[in-house]
Amino acid sequence: MPLEHTEISRMLEVAVVAARLAGQRAMEEIKYVKTSIKKNRQIVTNADRICQDLIVNRIKETYPDHGFIAEEGPGDQMLKQPPRSSEPVWWIIDPIDGSSNYAHGLLFFTVAVAALYQGHPVAAVIFEPATESMYTAAKDTDAQLNASRITVSGEDINEFAAFGIDTHFKPEHAAGVNEIMRRTKFRALGSGSLHFAYVARGALLGAIAIDAKLWDIAAGALLIANADGIMTDLAGNKVFPADPENYTGREYNILAAGKKTHPAFLEILKAQPSENQ
Repeated sequence: MPLEHTEISRMLEVAVVAARLAGQRAMEEIKYVKTSIKKNRQIVTNADRICQDLIVNRIKETYPDHGFIAEEGPGDQMLKQPPRSSEPVWWIIDPIDGSSNYAHGLLFFTVAVAALYQGHPVAAVIFEPATESMYTAAKDTDAQLNASRITVSGEDINEFAAFGIDTHFKPEHAAGVNEIMRRTKFRALGSGSLHFAYVARGALLGAIAIDAKLWDIAAGALLIANADGIMTDLAGNKVFPADPENYTGREYNILAAGKKTHPAFLEILKAQPSENQ
């Protein structure tokens, strides 16, 4: 049974409040940040867990029986709490996307929250606390930035257009990514969700994300789709529906761009020989 539009709108409102609370707390905590290294060699801060708890607890006030998948769980693992009702809604949360930036006092970070129903994002928020930028999307509505409609860029690939890349990418992707870097003004902002938000608003022509987790892409996927863009894996396959019930940390290699340039970027990535060949 599909969710009613009024219920999706309510979920979006809850996500906005939760993300804003977490983002504001992150800005307060940045003065006192403490870091550690997880087993997967990623930086985590004390604020990641504080902000995640804020988001989860705020959502549970309205939806106590919904499921949760979030980046920070016990023992350096993800947090996973299945739904306690027959309504298969999962909240996918990244409390601070750009933890390395955050840990070093760089303000390029976001809070990303998405609600999945039947494996598809139906409500999504990416909040950039440093600029008070609230990116929102809900099923069958426009993508918005601070309540104003946004769309992807209509430019062709050109030397003055910006493209977001990961700071690290695999050798087998190097040739394709390097070709994109050669043909654009590439940017590496250190936050995949921020790249996706900037693609949705037309500030970046596209973005690539390597080894992304579900919480890195869920909110951005809906935002980009509703801004008339496309998100696929690097083979051009759809990423959603996902299977949160059986999700154990699968990694995704992602290309996001407008409908005008996504096929061209995909062709560049496919056409370039890998360094392993």
